[in-house]
Amino acid sequence: MAWQDRDYNQETMGGFGGRGRGGGGAGGPGIGGRLGGASVVMWLLGINAVVFLLDGVLSSGARTQGISPYEWGNFNLEQGVYGLQLWRVVTYQFLHHGFMHVLFNMIGLYFFGPMLEKWWGSRRFLAFYLLCGVSGAALMTLLSFVPGLLMVGPETTLVGASGSVFGILAGAAVLFPHMRVMLLFPPIPMSMRMMALLFMGLAFLSVMAGTPNAGGEAAHLGGALLGFLLVKNARWLDWADRFSPSAIQAGVNKGRFERKKKHKAAGQDEVNRILDKVREQGIASLTRKEKNTLNEETERQNRAG
Repeated sequence: MAWQDRDYNQETMGGFGGRGRGGGGAGGPGIGGRLGGASVVMWLLGINAVVFLLDGVLSSGARTQGISPYEWGNFNLEQGVYGLQLWRVVTYQFLHHGFMHVLFNMIGLYFFGPMLEKWWGSRRFLAFYLLCGVSGAALMTLLSFVPGLLMVGPETTLVGASGSVFGILAGAAVLFPHMRVMLLFPPIPMSMRMMALLFMGLAFLSVMAGTPNAGGEAAHLGGALLGFLLVKNARWLDWADRFSPSAIQAGVNKGRFERKKKHKAAGQDEVNRILDKVREQGIASLTRKEKNTLNEETERQNRAG
């Protein structure tokens, strides 16, 4: 399949990477914001690939199954909710059931992600991606308490980047609704909006029908819902810009300055107290500590000029 046009500003784009458990996308790896010289999308692709390989090695070992990423990173109600192991709402996003699962999710991230990263910028896109995944786990959790809907037990595991990818898909449908994409299976051209509605409609029907993967489909809908809301309310992610290295360093420097300022003010107050004591009672009334403090202040002023 040819990918002749990869300009995100065009209304027609060729190619779509299929659905699987996560979805696919159109377009190409445009460059948005960058972290360490590489786009956030490329970082996410690399991390997912490394975690998948690492999990495959550790989970197949006789002595390493208990420490495999899947064991401590998947999301389930028993540990993630009742056990308050809240990190699982993030770590589960980087784990996958098998090769086809990770393949289709990464296809979706590869072809759709750069469009959203270019629009958001690196830090906001990363926050958007992770929050959509968290929203997927949250919606699955909420719907699990609806009697007879998901049939999700306390130990049922949720893994995969599908919630995040569906968030990207929903965001792309809002931003580029008329962009043309083409499914691979079957090869049918359609608009971005139509494709998003199709996938979300299938996920909704799967939840309502109680399919074996209804919990995963609920996570897809959770990611898509938050992706839609965040793109419609972009200022909700303004806080993400404050986590840039320059902003963090500025905060650290400001804290140091404030502490130094308070320490200097406290020292000056102590010196003023000692001088008042000298005026009232004479130099002989000073303790050794007070004399040392006065001498240190005198030396500091002499060094200052």
